[in-house]
Amino acid sequence: MANPMEQFEVKPLLNLELGGIDISFTNSALCMVIAVLASTLLFALCLRKRSIVPGVAQSIPESIYLFIHNLLEENVGPEGLKYFSFIFSVFLFVLFGNLIGLFPYAFTYTSHLAAVGGLSIIALLFNICIGIKKKKIKFLRTFLPRGIPFALAPLIVPIETISYLSKPFSLTVRLVANMTVGHIMLKIIAGFIAALGILGAIPFLFDACIIVFEIFIAMLQAFIYTVLSCIYLGDAIHEH
Repeated sequence: MANPMEQFEVKPLLNLELGGIDISFTNSALCMVIAVLASTLLFALCLRKRSIVPGVAQSIPESIYLFIHNLLEENVGPEGLKYFSFIFSVFLFVLFGNLIGLFPYAFTYTSHLAAVGGLSIIALLFNICIGIKKKKIKFLRTFLPRGIPFALAPLIVPIETISYLSKPFSLTVRLVANMTVGHIMLKIIAGFIAALGILGAIPFLFDACIIVFEIFIAMLQAFIYTVLSCIYLGDAIHEH
């Protein structure tokens, strides 16, 4: 039976080096490129013929657009709509990364701490920049909430700072753990299909059910990641 962890190995497809730094083009980078191209192509094909009464194809991108629009309004408010492009891109990047990883021989980059962690750190830095731009010096109130005596600042400020900086960690671990566990289960059960011969039909049915469940999990985790990103953005914009 193949090692179920082998599917998570980052392998170089094109060896490149710049100034002693390895910048090889890997299977993870390839799937990221595919995710971007696939989402772009989907929207281009679905919106090539637009009408006032949308058909099935036109309804797909419009539904996604409206979904993210409503998420921002509910969790951030009307002020959050100016950051629609960022949240929309994050959602598509995570969603397509989750779904592409379900195809045979594809790589699930959303199962890697480096990829998801990098995206989460970018989201954190984005929120910090927005918070500083919106609140100016009052942004420091994030680390010392109103009503807290200044005498408690040496205790509260470190706690609030750690809590604030842990947001990318919570975003990352939740997504990575769900993607990793699901794919390990698929790989382990798939290993029994060939080994059991005719009786392999039983694990095959289990695997088919898990794949359907994983599609649901892929969409759900993209939704959760985006909702939390909206909530953190709302915290950066609004006074507390």
